[in-house]
Parts: sequence; C-alpha cells; structure tokens
Amino acid sequence: MRLPALAFAFVTLSATPVLAADGAKTFLLQCKSCHAAKSSLMGPALTGVAGAKIAGRADFAYSAGLKAKAGTWSDANLEAYLAAPTKFAPGSRMPQGVANPADRVAVIGYLKTLK
Repeated sequence: MRLPALAFAFVTLSATPVLAADGAKTFLLQCKSCHAAKSSLMGPALTGVAGAKIAGRADFAYSAGLKAKAGTWSDANLEAYLAAPTKFAPGSRMPQGVANPADRVAVIGYLKTLK
C-alpha cells in the first residue's frame, strides 16, 4: 500500500529527529550492506544524496537506467526509487527496495541528515 501523495509530502516535509532515527535503524538493517561511507562496487555512498543529481556521483558506475534519469533525488524520486528500484529505473542493479511505506519515509528523513 502506498501513502497518498499529500500524506507523503506532509510527512517528508515535517521530518523530525525521531523520524530520522527510525530511518537510521531501517538503513542499518536494509541498506548498509551495500551503501557505506565511501562508494564501492556494491553501491554508491549516500552522503549528500538528498537533493543531489540522480546518478551524479563521479565515484560510482551507475546502471544505464539510472544514468538515463533526469532530475534530482527529490523526496518524490527517492520514494519512487525506494518503493520499486527497477520500475523507477529499468536495469537498476539495486536488488530490492524498502517495502513498507512508513519505513521509506523514515529512510528519506535519515538520508536528509547525511551531509
């Protein structure tokens, strides 16, 4: 089940430290094995990802699907990618997304703290 757009916008625009802390827990469980402080063959570093150009890090070899995406990692783009990586960017090498909508919102809140 997906959050209605208005509810998603409200939750992400009003991200709190508690939300970010919840997102950090989910990140550690579901994302950390591929996304570390530095980019690797497994995945790009996510420091500064919120608001950055999609597939914009010079130190990671992105899939053709992500390279073809225009724009930035807005809340909406992050939500869409985390919900279904290969639907958002066909050919994406990210094997799975974050299934729970509330967890996605929390992870996005956490990503915004990575500066």
